[in-house]
Amino acid sequence: MFTEENLDELLSFESNDGHVLSLYLDADLGENSIETIRLQVRGLLKEVDGKLEDDMSRIEQHFELVHDWRKAGVAIFSCSSEDFFRSYQVAVPFRNRIRVGSKPYVKPLLHLMKYYANYGVILIDRVGARFFEFHLGELQQAAGTMGEDIRKLKHGRGSSAAGMRGGIGGARQEDEHAQRNMREAAEDATRFFARKDIRRLFIGGTSENVAQFREMLPKRLQSTIAGTFPMDMDAGESEVREHTLDLLHKLNAEREQRLIERMITSAHGGGSAVTGLAPTLRMVSDGRVDTLVVSDGYRASGFRHASSGYLATAEDNEMFGENSFETVADIVDEAVKRTVEQGGHVEVVGENSQLENAGRIGALLRY
Repeated sequence: MFTEENLDELLSFESNDGHVLSLYLDADLGENSIETIRLQVRGLLKEVDGKLEDDMSRIEQHFELVHDWRKAGVAIFSCSSEDFFRSYQVAVPFRNRIRVGSKPYVKPLLHLMKYYANYGVILIDRVGARFFEFHLGELQQAAGTMGEDIRKLKHGRGSSAAGMRGGIGGARQEDEHAQRNMREAAEDATRFFARKDIRRLFIGGTSENVAQFREMLPKRLQSTIAGTFPMDMDAGESEVREHTLDLLHKLNAEREQRLIERMITSAHGGGSAVTGLAPTLRMVSDGRVDTLVVSDGYRASGFRHASSGYLATAEDNEMFGENSFETVADIVDEAVKRTVEQGGHVEVVGENSQLENAGRIGALLRY
């Protein structure tokens, strides 16, 4: 399981010889065979400079000998000169890509950790509930609770049978039992999620049951509800997982669109935002970036001032004198790392025509 500690290690690692090979892979066996995926890995490795033969060989051997093929997403980082090799498998697939730089390429992992980490699911009906804790699409813990079986009461069994053999009184008592079951389920949900760092919560069931149940939850859980959906209580764990991953994907796409529109509107109006590489690098260098927005896969060369660390494009070289800068193969990745180090946020966005037209990068500013 990939954790915040793993991410911190990658962010802090830097190669003395300036070569860390980072590989991301969509290894979903529902889409491709193992042999096809291995061929894709070889194709990606062909894009790499031959000086990294040890790293390339190590990665190929990993897929041939020890890789766990049960998960759809793969991230591998290799630096043979430092004897550094890390392989992570997650349930969410990545877009295939390979990068070489002085530090691990972490943009896809930043996105993964921010929007697919630590979410919960509750399935609810009039008899009971099921609770799920997921992290990056993987089930961490599950539990369930069952109240009094209303179906027995409907058929005239149990201590209240005489008063429930049809009529308004029977329906009323049935509703009372259902309400009690839901209140007990809400209490159990509160206990289940009490010590879990749940960032988003999804509730599944009929619209009527979900509407009643969510009002019974404490404010803390209500504030994390990200969506509701129809689903039967008997649904399998894989169905629950796939459905909620789809919901997360749609929610993130909608959120990204709103963020991009806000950034572009503010930048055009002279507000606290910028778009385009050169203006964004200036804001990163000044420590003013609250949220850095980057098009997935965007790469560009640039420059870093030797003494101040100022990041720049070629047009900014004259600010310090051309000889004061060192070349950076991927200045976008450098901006991502600098933003994280400064306590800012990073948004890696998939295909979006508005962001593409705005220069593929921009930022919302602190001031």
